[in-house]
Amino acid sequence: NSNGGIRPVQVWPRRGCVVETKGVPVASIEAVASREILDSRGTPTVGATVILSDGSVGTANAPSGASTGKFEAHEKRDNDRKRYLGRGVKKAVEGIEETVAPVLENMQRVTVQNIDRMLIELDNTKNKEKLGANATLAVSLAAAKALAAHYKQPFFRYLGGTNAQKLPVPMMNILNGGAHAANNVDIQEFMIVPVGAKSFSEAVRMGSEIYHTLGGILKQRGLAVSVGDEGGFAPNLASDEEAIEVILEAVSSAGYTTDEVKIALDAAASEWAANDGYLLPKRGTKYTSAQLIAYWEKLCEKYPICSIEDPLGEEGWPAWTTITEKLGKKIMLVGDDLFVTNSTRIREGIGRKAANALLVKPNQIGTLTETLAAVELAKENGMKIVMSHRSGETEDTSIADIAVAVNAGFIKSGAPCRSDRTAKYNRLLRIAKENEMDEMYGTGK
Repeated sequence: NSNGGIRPVQVWPRRGCVVETKGVPVASIEAVASREILDSRGTPTVGATVILSDGSVGTANAPSGASTGKFEAHEKRDNDRKRYLGRGVKKAVEGIEETVAPVLENMQRVTVQNIDRMLIELDNTKNKEKLGANATLAVSLAAAKALAAHYKQPFFRYLGGTNAQKLPVPMMNILNGGAHAANNVDIQEFMIVPVGAKSFSEAVRMGSEIYHTLGGILKQRGLAVSVGDEGGFAPNLASDEEAIEVILEAVSSAGYTTDEVKIALDAAASEWAANDGYLLPKRGTKYTSAQLIAYWEKLCEKYPICSIEDPLGEEGWPAWTTITEKLGKKIMLVGDDLFVTNSTRIREGIGRKAANALLVKPNQIGTLTETLAAVELAKENGMKIVMSHRSGETEDTSIADIAVAVNAGFIKSGAPCRSDRTAKYNRLLRIAKENEMDEMYGTGK
């Protein structure tokens, strides 16, 4: 539209989607409700419920990130220090109740596309500054879930149709650093990727066994086994490389090889950007872009790394092109802060040949339809898809269903620890069991 947003009705995914059937009447929206709830950090976030006239109900919650990209859609906060230290979301809730609900409750044709288009028009800003992406996403997902209930379909099947046929490879963040942990480790996430599993349930089992083995090793060494925001252990270590080495020790001790289990990293390097280079804040190490690229090359030669997320900052397009030329044929280079699930930025990355994989976070863009448009654009241009949670999560499992709906190669949902993380894995286990899909397990492609 004129404000730079995506027109959802034009970009709904075409591969097997059976969401809206022309000529089939749907129930109208009876009510839209919202509330201020708590996320996994005890910080307020937005919850929404949409009720259709036939009694179908959809409920969804918006997550929240700690390490956020500069170009993400706006997260609306009250900034009232007298409530929740300024982190309240009463204004976002009021926006749903006073601006969104009256319009949606009078909508004539209720479809996911129409609802999301209306949310975008009601906000009428480039980055959801008026309503807040935390408000629009909660309503968007809740409405889509209500429509799935109306059509008596599981959420993933409603979104993906018969084309939804593959479970993602879990990327489990079992050691936390950066903005996700109060330790001395600069790299934000150290993940294990069970690429050798024969099924999703086996992948979860492998991840759990390695996670608990790692905890035992850390405890034997007298290191902290407290966990960070995403459930991974957060010890102080001599170096970031030691984190990789202790994880590989846990992989071996749990009975697995590096052919079966790879390592993935999330550098969150936008957090390190300083002047014309990078400063790793916890150790005070300085790098130029070229030196940081060389560092990643060294790690990839030394360790079984299959993926690095945000190895460079969100504004370093030329350096991203360089690292993709150097490492793109060997590993995934995942754009998170670089792309922020935004089709405009993804197009720029495609044109610059920067990154080869997209991290998908629905709250970075603010509606389900825009999220699916970003996925479609990336897949059409040969990029791999990693569905992702945020560090501030709730029991909402929407991303699990979306991952299956779009046949995402991977999903990030944290460690096999903390109910806000395991809820997503448990939802995928349920989908696998109830739909006989356990062995329809992706290879990350």
